[in-house]
This record gives sequence, C-alpha cells and structure tokens, in this order.
Amino acid sequence: MRIQLVLAFLLGFSAFLYAQQSPAPAARQSKESPGEKPDVQTEQADDIVRITTNLVQVDAVVTTKDGKPVTDLRAEDFELLQDGRLQTITHFSYISNVPATASTSSNVAATPKQKERGVIPSPTTAVTPRPHDARRTVALVIDDLGVSFESMAVLRDQMRKFLDEQLQPNDLVAIIRTGGEVGALQQFTTDRRLLYSALEHMKWNPCGRAGFGFASAMEGLKCGPSLQALRVTFHRLRFILQGMRDLPGRKSMVIFTDDLPTLQQEDGPLTNPYAGLRQDYPGLSPNSIDYDRSIADPGNATSAELDNSISLVASLDRIVELAIRGSVVIYAVDTRGLQYTGATAADQIKARAPDKPASPTSDPYYDTQGKLNLEQMGTTIMGKRAFALREGRAGAEVISSRTGGFMIFNSNDFGFRRIMNDQQGYYLIGYRPSEETFNRQFHHVKVRVKPRGLTVRTRQGFYGVNDEAARPPQPRIPDRINQALISPFMANDITVQLSSFFANDPASGPLLHSFLFFDPRNLTFIDQPDGTHEARFDLNTIVFGDNGKIVGRQMQTVAFRVGPKRYDRALHEGVIYPFDLPIQQSGTLQFRVAILDKNSQKIGSAGQVIEVPDFKNKQLALSGIVARDEATLRARNPANATAASDENDLMIREPALRRFHQGATLNLAYEIHNAPIDQATRLPQLVTQLRLYRDGKPIYLGTPRPLDMAGQKDLQRIMANARLQLGSEMPPGEYVVQIIVQYELAKEKQRTVTQWIDFEIEK
Repeated sequence: MRIQLVLAFLLGFSAFLYAQQSPAPAARQSKESPGEKPDVQTEQADDIVRITTNLVQVDAVVTTKDGKPVTDLRAEDFELLQDGRLQTITHFSYISNVPATASTSSNVAATPKQKERGVIPSPTTAVTPRPHDARRTVALVIDDLGVSFESMAVLRDQMRKFLDEQLQPNDLVAIIRTGGEVGALQQFTTDRRLLYSALEHMKWNPCGRAGFGFASAMEGLKCGPSLQALRVTFHRLRFILQGMRDLPGRKSMVIFTDDLPTLQQEDGPLTNPYAGLRQDYPGLSPNSIDYDRSIADPGNATSAELDNSISLVASLDRIVELAIRGSVVIYAVDTRGLQYTGATAADQIKARAPDKPASPTSDPYYDTQGKLNLEQMGTTIMGKRAFALREGRAGAEVISSRTGGFMIFNSNDFGFRRIMNDQQGYYLIGYRPSEETFNRQFHHVKVRVKPRGLTVRTRQGFYGVNDEAARPPQPRIPDRINQALISPFMANDITVQLSSFFANDPASGPLLHSFLFFDPRNLTFIDQPDGTHEARFDLNTIVFGDNGKIVGRQMQTVAFRVGPKRYDRALHEGVIYPFDLPIQQSGTLQFRVAILDKNSQKIGSAGQVIEVPDFKNKQLALSGIVARDEATLRARNPANATAASDENDLMIREPALRRFHQGATLNLAYEIHNAPIDQATRLPQLVTQLRLYRDGKPIYLGTPRPLDMAGQKDLQRIMANARLQLGSEMPPGEYVVQIIVQYELAKEKQRTVTQWIDFEIEK
C-alpha cells in the first residue's frame, strides 16, 4: 500500500507538470624509502598502532624547525627505545594522508555571510569516503562545557575560516560538542553542508564551567559543581574515542577548550588506568557492548559512568590509552588565546577593614601599613592569572603530548593550519617485543631521529595488554546494523544506492520520499509455489540531526517478490524499492539506511544529506527535485497510472538512478511552498532560473524567467517544473543541476531559495 501511495504521488506530480509545460580514487599511499634494509618490512596503512606478541608498532611525525613535514627518511635514520632499551626496527614505512591530486574544492558551499550578502550559493557535492582512500580524519571537539562566552565567539569565526579556506575534499571531518546529546561516528562527513550546519549550532553553554570570559567577574549559571562538568567532558571524550577506533587508519582529535585542568581533585585510589580499561574495552570483561549507546550518548551519564572514585589524572590516563589503542592523535587548543594577565579597570579591589591589621592572606594588595600597593597588586593579579592560564590547559597538554600531538596556546588563530599540516603523513615504526612487555604495566616508548635539526613526535608509551585481549567481543546482528547506520563508510555486502527527496504531502505532512536501488544478486531469493521469487530483508532507517542526535528511526521487514517474467530482467538491471518516511525535524539532516538479508545475514547501507525547510517560519521553501526523461512522460498513458508496465518501471527507475542518455530532455519537477502573495495581482511573483554544473564549475546558466501561475490550485503549494536539454555530445559523467526561485518583493533573507540534485549522463 505504501509503495502505491509513493508511486501515485510521483506519477501524478510529473503528469500534471508535463501537461503544464511548453516545448522548449586516489589510494592511500605507502612509500618505501630507497636503500631500505631488506629485513625491514613495510606495513599497510590500516595497521597503525599495534600491540601484539609479535609486533609493537607506533606512528611518528618528523618536522623541520619551522614545522614542515619530513617525508624521505629511512629506517636507519631512527632509533626506537622501550623503557630505555634500544629495540631493533623490524617494520618501517611512510604513509601519506594527502592524495596525489589534492586541491581545494571548487564546489564549496556558501558561508552564512555569503548568503546574507545575497550571493546565490553553488551546490556542494561531497566525496564519497572509502576506507582505503588517502585522507585526513579529524574530530573537531568543541568542549562547550569548558569554553567561555568570550572564547566561543572567536572560535566560531576561526572555525568558519578553516572550513572556507583549508578543508580539502577528501578530509573526513566531524564537529562534535561535549554538551548535551553527543554522536560520534555519524558526525564524520565529507559534506560541507553538515559541517556548516554544525557550525551554526555552536553556542555558548551557560551551564559550562568557564563563565563569560577569562578575566570576567561574571559567571555562568550554576547548573552543578564545576568538577562534575569536567567529568562529563572526560566521559564525552572517551565516548568519542571509542567510536573513532572503528575508523580505519590514523585519526586525530582536536580539543578546543578554555578549561581542562588536573588540580581540581586530589589523586584518587585508582592509579593504573588498566582497571578503567575494562569499561572502555568490554573484551577485557564479560560485559557486552551497549551498541545503542554507541550511536549517541544521551547526555545523562550516570554517576557510575562518570566514575567519581578516580582522580582526574587517572581519567586523563584512560583517555590517553583509548587514543593510543584507537590510533588517534590528540591535539589541544587553548581557546582563551593570547590573554593580558595584568590588572584592568574591571578588577574589583575590596576595601580593607580599617579595624583589622593588614594580612598577606586576606589583604594581598595592601602593604604592612595598610596602604594599597599598586605594584604589589599588579604582581599578585598577574601571578594568579598566569597560574590560572597554565592550570587551565594542564590536562589538555598531558593528553596531547602523550598521544603524539601538541598544544596550541597564546594564539588567536588557534593554529588550524599547523594542526592540519601536521597530519599530511607519518612514519610507521615497529619492533618485536619481549615476553615481559605484556605485564599490564605502563611501558615508555621513545623515538629518536639521527639527522640534526629535526623534531620527532610519537606516543609516549602503552600499557602491557595485547590487542587481542583488548579487542571487543564479536558483534551481534543488531550491533552490525547499528554500526552500518553510523559509520561514514558504507557496508557493501549488498550493493545499495539511496535516492531521497523532501516533499510536504497535503495529507501526510513532511515526508522523505526515497528509492532504494540494490543488486538482487546480493540478495537471497527463495522460489515460491506460485512461481514468483521472494527475498526478505529488514529495512532500517535512521535520521541524525544536530550533534549526531537521533531525530527519527524505523525498522520494517520487507517481503520483496518478483514475477517469473521479470526475474531475469531484475537480475540484469537491478531492483528498486520505493518507500517514504515521515519527518518532523527541519534543518540539515543525515538520512541513513541499512538492509539485512534475512536469509544470508548480509548487510548493505547507504546515506544521503537532506535539507528540510522549516515550515513553521512561513518562509519561501522548495521540495526536492524529481528528474525524468520527457520521452518517458510522453510514452506513458495517463489513464493507466497504476498499471504494472515497462513504462511505469521507467517512471520509478529514472528518479531513483538519475541516469540519462546523451541528447535526452530532462523534466525537473518540484514544489514551491509558502510563496508570498502580491497584493496587487493576488498571485506570487516568482522568478526561476536553472543552472548546470560539472566538477563544481557552472557550464550553463539559464535565463531567469517569471513562473506561470496558470492552473495552480493551491498557491501555498505551487507545482512547478523546468526543462533541461542535454547535448548529444555532452561528455558522460556526473553533473549537478540547480533550481533557483526568487521572490522580488520579499525581504533580503527570504527572497531566494535553491535546490539541486546530481545525475549521470551515459552514452
């Protein structure tokens, strides 16, 4: 029934519009150094930090004095020590994270400032990430529980500048906040729309521990003890690191905070974080993994999860060990920037009680005669603030230095360029450990580089637990489905392609109309008594909103039957399953699907970024775009809209796959919502334009044309279309078509809306 409703919507929509119209991969690079010793083996990029009985392998970055990476060293240029003892290097290679054709993407999404200036943004298409591509994988963690009001404003500006100027197309990046509900893996993306959306949600958290500013006398809301907020930050960092360990290759976490200290609590009873590792690595204990919590941390961690019994230093040790085991390098940024530590006009100096003698403790700004001493006051204030600056970044310095990263402080640009340049590549250096290595004690590792003038950074060590013991238990089927839903890499046991577009249905409300195209050869079809062939699969859908929060989730079991006459054709051409999903959340959302073959237990997944307009604000909005070949529309008989014919099969296949032949004429159907009504004509005054892009560059700019309102039955839901004639000699490949709708009398921020889809031209 649901399939018929979707088909009726699509077929009727296109039929109406047609009647109204008039004719008219770079692989990750592993480089073997010349002249390498024959007994030194090279490793693949997926093997980063390894701690096994046969091999301990660490990653190291070598730079010049001015911070430039050094990429051409050999194994004999290094020395590696464990607990002060020189080790024989048995494995060595250099891994580049930069694709050979790295360049700044030309199809960059417009920033909010560009939109405010009235510049029509170009469509932004994302690179589909693949596990073995050369890339930088970076989690930008905004500790909004520890960033002041003053620092947050500067951080937003610097983050926007980074996204505009330094982000590369292959960079797999997540922007995650520690406050509220937190998602981990689902936040990683190459799609700039998601990153700009996350940027817009970066706001000061009044319940944080950093207040209004470094030297401000004003404080934030007292939502609880500051130590509790610090423990929540530590809990969030561990949660994110646990998610990142499932990503391939070497990863990095950049923590932005004003306040990550170590001295707010005395050392607790736990001094060996290996005990805490039983919580971080369920493979060390009989407890199972809570994979539902692996999707999103709901932000209400229990006291047991916050682990108040251990010291802050031990909590930092657990974060370090998780980062080491997960091949994550931590960088930290002191978002207070360069601060003035002297006295200011805002400082409040309490008057000394005249009937009491001066005391250095209670009256630090007064001399022994009870007079205000300006020099003593300045020195005291400067000393206190300098100490506060050092202590506020002490914890961040610990976890960054011990995991092979570094700390950025006294910098107002937050060192984005230096951090990203540091991730261009790394050396893998390994040795065979002795038996006493796996004694569950901490072992110090040091790497030295022999050429003068170079700096090497690596992780400071590891606990003597091998990877086999620390490995999580084998995931169950529900766990595998959750993993497929949250991972930025698609599960490919079943080849799946998702095509979704937004529509505001008059009867059902806001919906995501979707098509799943999959290769039936990956599914298990069972012959039925009536001669049909049936495949059964679970269709799991999930929608992620801000900060990885789950805003929608469904699961249904589908019995997919194909008749005997169409079975062979389906095996050759693939099959399409249409479905719809009600959606109540507006904004830039991630829509993900995972299907599980009930017979073979194989899993396939796919995802798409969907922009859903907010209809509550009554602003001009567009639905998604349905693309078809006009030849298909002409061949279809409108009186037989529900017939199971080849023509109807094409009506589904074309918008699902969006593959068209050279010389075809495309019909692009869409809806316009909430168009303002001109008081003089009692009609919306809309102008539409079509643009065509390839490789991020415009190749066709259509002439803006007034939209004909003839035949429209509902002016708040206007059905519109555009025609695009493909040239017979247009090169095959990927293209993007953009539709722009403008209302000339509206306010500047409401006057323009756009929508786009990508499609492929075939010969």
